[in-house]
Amino acid sequence: MAINAALAYQNNAIQTASPAELTLMLYEGAIKFTNIAIMALEEGNVEKVHLNIVKVENIILELRSTLDHKYQVAEDFDRVYEYIYRCLVDANVKKDKAILEEALGYTREMRDTWKEVMKSNKMK
Repeated sequence: MAINAALAYQNNAIQTASPAELTLMLYEGAIKFTNIAIMALEEGNVEKVHLNIVKVENIILELRSTLDHKYQVAEDFDRVYEYIYRCLVDANVKKDKAILEEALGYTREMRDTWKEVMKSNKMK
């Protein structure tokens, strides 16, 4: 019962979120799945590493697809997303924790920057 309530709450949160909040949720998801991949790597669970890195790759692709290229800053964001994506692919092939942690650091920076943008523009 509690699981159903949690899923209903999560589904409602997504459906009622603004575009800015959805972007923040994507960042949070990318961070969560990168952390899971790092833990799985430490445990030697190669399949779990792969599955979670692929989830992060898909989130990064989604973030890239939502950029509005009429703004110059979109080009900067796109370059960072492209770099993060390449790190993820490389980390997945090599099963390299250091590369995953680098991608995680950049993703956290992007999330923190987005939070600042939301705060300064009073976005919801």
